[in-house]
Amino acid sequence: MHHAADRLLHACDTTGAPVCVGLDPVLEKLPAAIREAYTGPVDAMEVFCYGVLDAVKDIVPAVKPQIACFERYGSAGYAAYERVVGAAHQSGLQVVSDAKRGDIGTSSAHYAAGLISGGDTWRGGDFLTVNTYLGTDGIEPFFDAAQAEGAGLFALVRTSNPGGDALQGLMLDDGRTVAQAVADQVAALGERSVGERGYSLLGAVVGATKPADAIALRQRMPQQIFLVPGYGAQGGGADDVRACFNPDGAGALITASRSVIYAPASGDSPWTHAVRAAAETLRDEIAAILR
Repeated sequence: MHHAADRLLHACDTTGAPVCVGLDPVLEKLPAAIREAYTGPVDAMEVFCYGVLDAVKDIVPAVKPQIACFERYGSAGYAAYERVVGAAHQSGLQVVSDAKRGDIGTSSAHYAAGLISGGDTWRGGDFLTVNTYLGTDGIEPFFDAAQAEGAGLFALVRTSNPGGDALQGLMLDDGRTVAQAVADQVAALGERSVGERGYSLLGAVVGATKPADAIALRQRMPQQIFLVPGYGAQGGGADDVRACFNPDGAGALITASRSVIYAPASGDSPWTHAVRAAAETLRDEIAAILR
């Protein structure tokens, strides 16, 4: 399947639920056993990510590495990010590279070349998050690169952070909110590449903590897969994400990070057992609302 949306939807069908585990490794939050065994932060984070991948690879269809967690450690951190992406692909997982890049013209093209295709040196993520708030000319280079490489994008439309309300909820003279205006731009651009299952390679980020907004945004973006952060630790629940799906039960990928990867272990059980159990809970909760 060359089209990114078709691949992702197939992976979701195979595992039983459209869910994604975020890889947000923070040194201070890693299991004590890993922090004690590895003195270097990058080594510890990388080993932790491999443990998470092994724990969830047959439960969820996708993972979402947060590139900022790696980039803070410079070239060594970015190299670890590349290896984690490779390990996720080897495990059969779809990879959403969470970078939220945004620029215009040549700068966007360079970001796209490095994060989507990776040139001749490595394979980038299956999807990349991009910042739409510079306008469509800021994401068109990403779109062109993704289309050429068989990759996909998730464009920021309605984010889960409280501070986003001050901008994204503003009313325009035509009666739309800023987020709705951005949604209309995403829907129009996304029509250029729609897969066999009716979804564009250009998806949208819509926070789980904004269920009322999700209803209106779903109507405006029927062909977009929604990447839905904010589930679990950020307060979003199963009822909050129902509106993100189309009537056929497709069209959204629900993500959870902290509530899964830092799930507390029970007794002397390995930390990976807790991660696996949390991933199973995430899968089962979302599967239940789609029945």
